[in-house]
Amino acid sequence: MANMGHAENFFWSIESSDEMKDFDRVCIYVDNQFQAEDSFTALGSMYFIHKALKNVYQYDFEAKDFKAVSGQTKYVGSLDGVTTVEKEKFPKNFWPDFKWSRKGFMRTRWIIHNQGLDLVNVHLFHDASNLIACNSSPSIYSANRKNALRYVINRISDSRYTPLPFFVFGDFNFRLDTLSLVQHLSTATDVQTVKKDSSNEVEKIICEEKDNDHKVLLQIEEKLFAYLHQAVFREDNGRALLKYDKEVAAFQDVIKEEDIKFPPSYPYSEEYAKPTQYMNTRCPAWCDRILMSHAAQDFIDRRDDGEKSVVYNTVGPNVCMGDHKPVFLSFSLKTNDH
Repeated sequence: MANMGHAENFFWSIESSDEMKDFDRVCIYVDNQFQAEDSFTALGSMYFIHKALKNVYQYDFEAKDFKAVSGQTKYVGSLDGVTTVEKEKFPKNFWPDFKWSRKGFMRTRWIIHNQGLDLVNVHLFHDASNLIACNSSPSIYSANRKNALRYVINRISDSRYTPLPFFVFGDFNFRLDTLSLVQHLSTATDVQTVKKDSSNEVEKIICEEKDNDHKVLLQIEEKLFAYLHQAVFREDNGRALLKYDKEVAAFQDVIKEEDIKFPPSYPYSEEYAKPTQYMNTRCPAWCDRILMSHAAQDFIDRRDDGEKSVVYNTVGPNVCMGDHKPVFLSFSLKTNDH
């Protein structure tokens, strides 16, 4: 609540900046209805449309019809009566141990160059404890995310409205297969498990190198994931770890993704002077993603003119952007009317 004012200033500074002056249509949707415990998602979607782009239409979910987009429309607050956006918080039974969460999705529907598509902003469940995350493979948290994403895909593909190609983007909170990764990182170590005195509960896992003075290579606690050689997460953009990034694979029947060539997008240090350093609170992972349906991937224009026609990357790799690095996907739509 304290920071929403900053968010509104942020929208305004983008809108009024020189760089955006050629974007003559703006649609902003921000859910900041904090008091609405059953529906608050904290999601926001901003769409800027360039003046060169003609004939952009947006769907009205109530009228079940498309209308031409013009001017600037801003909805900040409750989105309950806004008919051009569909927003839903995940049902409580998705996360039975959590009393309150802001996770959910927000969908808008468009026609651009005669191509209909859904743009869906999602926020899935995080890992509450590193210790529980490395108990099983896949972890309990991974299973919760899978249920939630399957729910979103089913919802946007159901018969309420004609299903269209879709892009799903946001903080999926996808994590690496922690158990397999920890087993890999600790192969040449002595593993020690420390339990709480009062119960049989594991409090920390410590992996010490067998030689080298028993140096601690990896220490895991509920909110600590301290690995000695942090560079591995950024080396070659963390490529060696992509094999542990398994959560999208469960959706290959309906979802595609461009190749990841950027380092894990979370959890970065929030110290201004350390924009490329990870915090040791969680194992770095590709939490922030842009996924698409097979049909959506088919209308990406892959011009072969030497120009990089599709770019999937992080924003501000060398700038402190908070604990997540935003991710962007830039591409041209295939079109018959250039």
